Amino acid sequence: MILSFEQALATVREKITLAKLVPSSELVSHNCARGRVLAEEVLADRDYPPFHRATRDGFAIRSQDLKSIPAELHLVGEVRAGERFEKELAPGQTVEIMTGAPLPEGADAVVMVEHSEAAGTRVRVSRAVAALENVVRQGSEARAGDAVLRRGRRLGPSEIGLLATVGRESVSVFRKPRVAVLPTGDEVVPVGVEPQPHQIRNSSASVLAAQAEAAGAAPWVVGIALDRKDELRRLIEQALEADLLVVTGGVSMGKYDFVKPVLTELGAEFYFQGAAIRPGKPVVFGRARGKFFFGLPGNPVSSMVTFELFVRPAIGMLGGAEPEPRVFLRARLAKPFRHKTGLTQFLPARVEVKQGEPVVEPVAWQGSGDWVGVAAANCFLVVHPDQSDLAAGDPVDVWPKAWI
Repeated sequence: MILSFEQALATVREKITLAKLVPSSELVSHNCARGRVLAEEVLADRDYPPFHRATRDGFAIRSQDLKSIPAELHLVGEVRAGERFEKELAPGQTVEIMTGAPLPEGADAVVMVEHSEAAGTRVRVSRAVAALENVVRQGSEARAGDAVLRRGRRLGPSEIGLLATVGRESVSVFRKPRVAVLPTGDEVVPVGVEPQPHQIRNSSASVLAAQAEAAGAAPWVVGIALDRKDELRRLIEQALEADLLVVTGGVSMGKYDFVKPVLTELGAEFYFQGAAIRPGKPVVFGRARGKFFFGLPGNPVSSMVTFELFVRPAIGMLGGAEPEPRVFLRARLAKPFRHKTGLTQFLPARVEVKQGEPVVEPVAWQGSGDWVGVAAANCFLVVHPDQSDLAAGDPVDVWPKAWI
């Protein structure tokens, strides 16, 4: 059954959710946790900030002392980041304060240095401030015991910074799912082999393994399956030892497209056999022997695109991550474009900023085997099924290539 793009993606998420597969966890250093998925909730160990924090260089004051402007205050000290002023500020007094320093007791605001003039122990203030102006309140970022990172969150640099902030030297993360990559086809030869005119190098496996690793998986390139059922069955049975199987090629209706027949013999349940997208229409998703699998088209760009559309979300869920929404950005179309309705199309394109606005234009490419064209692109132009004739200047969706 051929589904729309949205239906196919929803099916992937639904089936994996219903499977309720929970990966095991392990403890890793926070310095080695980038890209991993949290298997626990991380709590704040204290208030953040742990004190009222100055956000400007200037003078800590009592806001009620500035009811009449200009005002003169008595300077009684200074406080820098990493220090604290030990006394309570009395009426009419001020303390010189640096950005990041804790507000002295009795003070409730900071006057910026630009709005003050100091002479000896006297400070003349030329502008009033409200209570807590130029101050970050204690606990306004998080209170002690608050959950600052949820289970299922993928850890990037900002999350690792937060782990360090709350004192977590190590953290529990889910095990990376193991993803078996199995390219098929008599025409496919290893990368280091000089191909005959009728052969191609195994670029798909290299790309898919890199994509799997970027998605948070442990890739396993099983080998190259020739177009023989016995050979394909042997390698598929071996690959089903992984958490997820990704087969490329052999999923269409050709004489030597054996992937679906072999999976059927292995008792596979197919959730969809095709999606209304281009490239990648023959994509297949199902489950065999308790393991989910994807059958991706043999053309390398098709397999790359369908991997990002469907396999990456599956890897995230199998690795314990929270499902993430598919986000497209918006740009203006540089030139008119005609599109056959009924398909969601992903075209290699370049987006540039012209006169302060993003403008996108498809690159010249020769179809889903053209790596040269894709390498020239920095995004994909997304054309939806209900769009046909698009004019220059029309707003369109853009899928950044940053996921590669």
